[in-house]
Amino acid sequence: MKIMLVAAEASGDALGAGLAQALRAQRPDVAFVGVGGPRMAAEGVQSPFDIAQLSILGWLEGLRAYGRVKARVADTVALAVRERPDAVVLIDSWGFTIRVAKALREVLPGVPLIKYVGPQVWASRPGRAKTLAGAVDHLLALYAFDAPWFEREGLPTTVVGSQALHVDMTGADPSAFRTARGIGPVAPLLLVLPGSRPSEIRLMTPVYEAAVGRLKAAEPELEVAVVAAGTVADDVTARVGGWPFRTHLVTEEEKHAAMKAATVALATSGTVSTELALAGVPMVIGYRFGPLSYALMKPFFTGRFATLFNHAADEEIATELIQKDATPERFANEIQRLLNDPAARADQALRQTQALDRMGREGRNPSMIAAEAVLKVLADKTVRTT
Repeated sequence: MKIMLVAAEASGDALGAGLAQALRAQRPDVAFVGVGGPRMAAEGVQSPFDIAQLSILGWLEGLRAYGRVKARVADTVALAVRERPDAVVLIDSWGFTIRVAKALREVLPGVPLIKYVGPQVWASRPGRAKTLAGAVDHLLALYAFDAPWFEREGLPTTVVGSQALHVDMTGADPSAFRTARGIGPVAPLLLVLPGSRPSEIRLMTPVYEAAVGRLKAAEPELEVAVVAAGTVADDVTARVGGWPFRTHLVTEEEKHAAMKAATVALATSGTVSTELALAGVPMVIGYRFGPLSYALMKPFFTGRFATLFNHAADEEIATELIQKDATPERFANEIQRLLNDPAARADQALRQTQALDRMGREGRNPSMIAAEAVLKVLADKTVRTT
């Protein structure tokens, strides 16, 4: 059995690696080809190019990168034609994977195409549900609230759950993290998570620097740590190195210990908000797009919230400051409010956890469910063709 896995960003790389492990556990004879990052490479997926060049967010940024994306789509399709996989799993990264899906449908019409993580049509552009239904054979959705949007369009959907809800933090030691950095056991600690895409680092880091500067001026004893995600670690390290106050840089490997050690977090919107909630950290969420991209995209935003657990709870548990609201003043004020009020921090952490329960925190391992679904799609195809 040969399965092609295609991921174009760090989060998809992690999902692909988990799926590869689960597939191998159920079918030891499976071989993998495809596109991915270092985690998938460790599972035997040798990517023909570096996926960092596909980490794009925003319409204007997408237009600028169109030629590069088109070339990488062609590379991916050529790999599939050469390797002739039994099935292709396209992971997240809508703009890239939908192009790959449509091209594969033409050149390899008999190969099952499975999408792992659908577009967030509950938040924007619901028409994408119909587009996806016409391009792939099956969807592996992360949340129960995703499924109806796609099933209405005739796309068979399996709800597998989110791997972010099953992150194992039992080995994360917050005390050791604080001790290693000379941070007292009760000293207030702000954890800043600027993002994992180059555009996020470029747009959000200066805003966070100004916000933290305000907080430090008001509370000099505040300790500050910044997570440098693997894909953008060098960029974050260089930018934070110029901040005019002491900052503790946190590697990807230390991230969970830092989360559990933090008093409060300031995070760029993304799946990291779910991990922070799992760690019990009250947070403030921010995001900025490039001005032109935001102007183009804003009419298509239909959801109330950007953060998944806010959406699941249908209330703004964690404050979201997006675009014009994402100012140093607003960030500093919201973080200071939490720092000053232990009861508010405890209440927010509890409500975050309750929202995670609604999202399926206690379910089975998503990678195993996803692997079972992929194998079932293959088995059904075998039955139909014999």
